Amino acid sequence: MSVSRRRRDYWDGVYADSREETVSWFQTNPEPSLAMIDAAGADTDSSVIDIGGGASRVVDHLIGRGFHDLSVLDVSGRALERARMRLGRAARSVSWITADVTGWKPHRRYDIWHDRAAFHFLTEQADRLAYFACVKAAIARGGHVILATFAEDGPLSCSGLPVMRYSPEALSGQLGLGFELRAFQSDMHETPGGARQSFQFSLFQRVRD
Repeated sequence: MSVSRRRRDYWDGVYADSREETVSWFQTNPEPSLAMIDAAGADTDSSVIDIGGGASRVVDHLIGRGFHDLSVLDVSGRALERARMRLGRAARSVSWITADVTGWKPHRRYDIWHDRAAFHFLTEQADRLAYFACVKAAIARGGHVILATFAEDGPLSCSGLPVMRYSPEALSGQLGLGFELRAFQSDMHETPGGARQSFQFSLFQRVRD
């Protein structure tokens, strides 16, 4: 079985067994993500892709703000179906992409790449290199990348899987010289179960191809 299929089956299983509002990453109001999108200078004409968006509420809030060029990518089709059902008719205005980002080939460019808590599950260097190759194919010069991961003092695992922890500087080193760090913030996320998880949100701009 391929790595992508194993990931798909694992996350489909998570969403089959758990209600959306009980998973550890759930947020009713994804304020840190929205603040970083604002910091990128986004307006309602900006194209935004939410990587690993699953059943996240980021897309709901962007639709509510009037954004109309929105895409959500997740390896779990079950997670995306939950989001579509929640949004109802509004889901028709979103491009839903079921794919493993490490094997996905973007067919267009986006203004903003947003990823909250997907990248830090990539513990193999080959997967991280494939991820950043995808970023560079999807974001043109002047575009922005938002990477939110567990911070250096964050958890060592999530949803039964090991994770990586990052500082903004470590992420900057992985993205390479074509990207500059524009802003960052810390966030202490409280899970539905009451646990506290230390996150960092970093905003990068692509300055060179």
